Amino acid sequence: MSLVPPDFTPAQESLFLTLGSRALDSRLPDPFLGDRLSDETVIRTGYHLERFPQLATNALDPRSKVFDVAVRTTMMDQMVRDFVRREPEAVVLDLGAGLDGRCARVDPPAGVDWYDIDYPEVVDLRRKVLPHFMNAHDIGADLTDPDWLGAVPGDRPASIVADGLMLFLTQEDVVSMLRRLVAHFPSGELILNAYTSYAMWTFKRSRAMAPIAGGIANPGLNNPRRLEKLVPGLALVDELLLTRTPQVAALPRGPRWAFRAAAGSALLSRLMTTVVLRYRF
Repeated sequence: MSLVPPDFTPAQESLFLTLGSRALDSRLPDPFLGDRLSDETVIRTGYHLERFPQLATNALDPRSKVFDVAVRTTMMDQMVRDFVRREPEAVVLDLGAGLDGRCARVDPPAGVDWYDIDYPEVVDLRRKVLPHFMNAHDIGADLTDPDWLGAVPGDRPASIVADGLMLFLTQEDVVSMLRRLVAHFPSGELILNAYTSYAMWTFKRSRAMAPIAGGIANPGLNNPRRLEKLVPGLALVDELLLTRTPQVAALPRGPRWAFRAAAGSALLSRLMTTVVLRYRF
């Protein structure tokens, strides 16, 4: 029996693409991420991952199917982990957290307060299928609503992570939300993954993304420096290209060669897969 509400929107259902990718990764003999909690969570929800052709297909090698999500998650986890080690009384915000137990993977110091924010329907499901993490708080809200931020302390440094979120927010909503966040905290870091406008165009037309394509609202980000202009106070620190990660060596020959061929060009790398961006404010 599925615990997933039948009226989940495409944006809400998208959490199962990332959750499912982490789950399938954990079943590999030598996983990129190794998040067993994600696999347990999929089972608890009763969700059928076959709804996503990308996860169900046998045409792709199992490692290729999960590479993007598992490797970017590994990178983003490490960025958050590094931040809270430097700032052991920080606040962490996981925007559009879905059913991700990132708090368990990062294992922050006891002085860190962790906030997982997502739609109320998603937060209700989180509480049914995920364990409670120490010093972790759920906020059920639409991220475009400015009022939810009032529940988060604004007098401490913040690590803000948004994994897979930007696809489902308009450019205007992204900019407004980020401006509020930057103004709310004295300092911090923003960690997100982004796709080009070409990638957004293909997602809307891809059979692999069919269950959630109707929720894609963002035009894409072709140059990460653009966010610096749109959100005063943001300064780009890192643009990490998945084509240049050491995990590429674990891919089958075809994708491995393709990634290595693209790795010399930031433009080609952005077109091929997501990028992980880190900003300071």
